[in-house]
Amino acid sequence: MAEEARGGGLDVEGHRRAVAAEFTRMVDAKELELPLPGAGHTRSRWSTLTRIAEDDLALARLCEGHTDALAILAELDALGVAEVPQAPAGSRWGVWAAEPPGQPLEASQTATGWSLSGLKPYCSGARVCTDALVTARVGEQRRLFAVSTAQGVAPVPGSWPAAGMAASDTLDLLFDQTPAVPVGGPGAYLDRPGFQHGGIGVAACWYGGARAVADALLRAALDHGPEPHTLAHLGAVDSRLQGVGALLDRAAAEVDADPQDRRGGAALRSMRVRAATEDAAAAVLHHVGRALGAGPLGHDAAHARRVTDLTVYLRQHHGERDLAGLGAALLDAARGQQ
Repeated sequence: MAEEARGGGLDVEGHRRAVAAEFTRMVDAKELELPLPGAGHTRSRWSTLTRIAEDDLALARLCEGHTDALAILAELDALGVAEVPQAPAGSRWGVWAAEPPGQPLEASQTATGWSLSGLKPYCSGARVCTDALVTARVGEQRRLFAVSTAQGVAPVPGSWPAAGMAASDTLDLLFDQTPAVPVGGPGAYLDRPGFQHGGIGVAACWYGGARAVADALLRAALDHGPEPHTLAHLGAVDSRLQGVGALLDRAAAEVDADPQDRRGGAALRSMRVRAATEDAAAAVLHHVGRALGAGPLGHDAAHARRVTDLTVYLRQHHGERDLAGLGAALLDAARGQQ
């Protein structure tokens, strides 16, 4: 995708439209028909997401959601789940599963089938996705449904006023008796092994965004010569990114060796990779910011956008709450070995 010219301003709406057009082109060209997680080429799958994220994090967010949706459908179909829909050629999918505090999206069943009603927040690709996998509540149960966005779905204007990840078109959506097809029973979305594999796919996007931010530091060092503090920051950034790359290599090999998680390590693996990647990406933002100062944030629109987008995207990791979950999983694993 074309970057903003250095020194030019950010055209948020123009960028959103460009991302939507490129996402549509990639789907139509079948460039997002990636190897499924655990099928023997998981590292290739994640490398593609990383490459897209290096170019544009908002585009990567849409591509990751689309490829995750296709992987979910394929996994549940392989498990023999009834009523798994097929993705028509050219359809563009999202996975809308956020459930922050508040009134959840509700599903109800009538004589004519299922429908969804209520508000669903954080729907990336709200105006470009043709279909989506959506979580909704049936009483206290959380279930997954497939919907078409062509009927009974309306974006809420102004529900993402922030600049960060604005081009991912992440809006709240209002569902009004939207026809829906259940995909698996209660718990099917979270309980399948692929849920954990997909979480690492998100980390692969964070990794790409961090690499793109780090590139500004390397370019500055090349342009301005070896200055000790710049070199120190450059070394710190490189060591963190190399560590994440190696961790993704290892995780992909482990997923391919045990795609059904018969050894029970998928959740711990996903939490470790996500925590390490978030920590490394945050360190990249820190070091690049301290090394380069305000200059590129004020005068390089593409770099400023990358920093802002990465800062927002990283918050899909829930900080200390997710780290506490990792700690609890480590304790459970240790107790199991006693």
